[in-house]
Amino acid sequence: MITLAALQMRSESGDVAANLARIGEAARDAAGKGASLLITPELGLTGYGAGDIISDLAEPANGPLVRRLQAISTATGVAVIAGFAERAGPEVFNSAVYVDGAAEPVVYRKSHLYGAYERALFAAAAPSAVLFTHRGVKCGMLICYDVEFPENVRRLALAGADAVLVPTALPAGYSGTFIADHMIQTRAFENQVFVAYVNHCGADERFTFAGSSRIAAPDGSLLAGAASHGETLMIVTVDPAVFDVSRSENTYLSDLQRQA
Repeated sequence: MITLAALQMRSESGDVAANLARIGEAARDAAGKGASLLITPELGLTGYGAGDIISDLAEPANGPLVRRLQAISTATGVAVIAGFAERAGPEVFNSAVYVDGAAEPVVYRKSHLYGAYERALFAAAAPSAVLFTHRGVKCGMLICYDVEFPENVRRLALAGADAVLVPTALPAGYSGTFIADHMIQTRAFENQVFVAYVNHCGADERFTFAGSSRIAAPDGSLLAGAASHGETLMIVTVDPAVFDVSRSENTYLSDLQRQA
């Protein structure tokens, strides 16, 4: 069982220092509310719509930016998932990193890039199941568009994930409303996992965001939901054992494996 915090955040485009400060403030708030893990949006450290400057702000996974996140985690006692631009040799990936104090960071690279904007800035990673265990709960990471492909969530569920944590930059509009209001709970139910989907709010110079962050449970219920506008820190307790009945009745994963 863990208590997690999800920060629906308005990032400052291109201002990494300001975004780090905001994440640090949220981590302190989360600690005060009993949370041990804070999830923040896709590319929250650079701002999603910052454009070509994102490449200039990209850092390796062992660079100063991740070390500063580790310092926030160490100071607050709260692990952090943050979206950043990761440089690996000549390539830049749209990545999310999990840091828990001084422990080795865990990095996930987005596999399904959305639209010409992302494809011009980032390399696409091969689909993968990146897992870590946080306070006894096995977690996997995806980023935004990845969760819209059911295969990606199913891959993590089959690998044993109890929770799928998804930094996102969902734009406002009818499709964004459908994803937030229907798809996230469906992904949780059809895989019998928790899904935390954590978005930006407001707008930058290129995009207006849908807000509407969601945390769904294995039985398809909504544990927390943010409004379409404004910053929000959602606090939710994730206890897989509470949903044993749902998992016993909705045996999708075992039945799928039985058919293979």
